[in-house]
Amino acid sequence: MDRARGTYSVQSVLKAFDLLEALAAEGAHVTVPLLAQKLDLSRNKVFRLLATLEDSGFIERDDDGVYRLGLHAFEMAQHILKSASLIRLAHPVMEALARKHDEAVYITVMNNDEVLFLDMVDSFQQIKAMDMVGQRFPFFTNAAGKAIKAMSSPDIIRHMGRRRVGKTAAPDLKQLEKELHEIRKNGVAIDFGGVGDGICAVAVAIRDYAGKVVGALTMLAPSFRMLQERLEQEIVPSMREGAEIISMKFGYARMPAL
Repeated sequence: MDRARGTYSVQSVLKAFDLLEALAAEGAHVTVPLLAQKLDLSRNKVFRLLATLEDSGFIERDDDGVYRLGLHAFEMAQHILKSASLIRLAHPVMEALARKHDEAVYITVMNNDEVLFLDMVDSFQQIKAMDMVGQRFPFFTNAAGKAIKAMSSPDIIRHMGRRRVGKTAAPDLKQLEKELHEIRKNGVAIDFGGVGDGICAVAVAIRDYAGKVVGALTMLAPSFRMLQERLEQEIVPSMREGAEIISMKFGYARMPAL
């Protein structure tokens, strides 16, 4: 019975995707009878799918019973396009950094106060951190999240309050505020153990043409290879330069200091 319910749920999701695709293709003046004919479904089935998607904001219906894609669908499309653009523009820089330092380099983005490891160029090292692509972490636990938050929201602590993110306890807000202040001052975040024992992370924020932070260029490596001298003289300067190159590709131009 569970298997049957699971199969039914998957089929419903697939039909919902088909319905959204049909709405996008047909444009204006899409009605239940038209969708039922196009998708080879009963009108009742189409109406129930439409009602579910309307409740989620993916579609909208006017007073004449005509359906169109909703605001949430367009917002999601924008997020997807922005992530795709970020990967496309950042990947050559990531490859250059990974080859130069022989360490894994990632693009990370923020999603609902969590850091998502979006894309990676791996190292050739025998000993290295596990593949983090697709992994999520509360922003305050790691360098990538702190770099993004520090450079995008100066008053994040005031709005944050004490709360839990998933199973992770809320951080010490005074300590976090101090860390974010240092990151804003130095332009780089470094942590040891934030995404796993024995792992060092170095992250620098990436900005778009409007100066908005869109993600962070992040390097992960075993802690024993990230000695202080190497970090200061090699890794941090390269990561800053790499993040600046990617930001420039997005059209960001840093204003000279007065």
